[in-house]
Amino acid sequence: MTAPDPMKGIRGVMAGTMVLEAIVTGLALFVLGRVDHLSGWPVAAVGVLALLMVVSSGCFRFPWGIPFALVLQALTLVGFVLSVPLGIVGVLFGLVWAYLLWVRRDVAQRIAEGTLPSQQQ
Repeated sequence: MTAPDPMKGIRGVMAGTMVLEAIVTGLALFVLGRVDHLSGWPVAAVGVLALLMVVSSGCFRFPWGIPFALVLQALTLVGFVLSVPLGIVGVLFGLVWAYLLWVRRDVAQRIAEGTLPSQQQ
């Protein structure tokens, strides 16, 4: 029997996080319209960003999936230009992504050392 792949679980958590970020970013559209009184291209840009986040949630199995997600995260951070609440969403999810990348690095290091519980005989 083969051991479970811990990286598959981490990719699943990353995909779930990206879906949650897409939902929160989509909800930010209401804030843009009501609080900041924005319309037109800023609202369309945020809508496209949320849609790309949903698409990227299925791309973590590819080598370019994480860099793609990080580019979308950087675009969310640039949201301070459009709206402060959107920028705050970018900062909060930026912290989440920093933690997820740290966990991914730690698990990869433990796999290389052979110290994961699933690797013990």
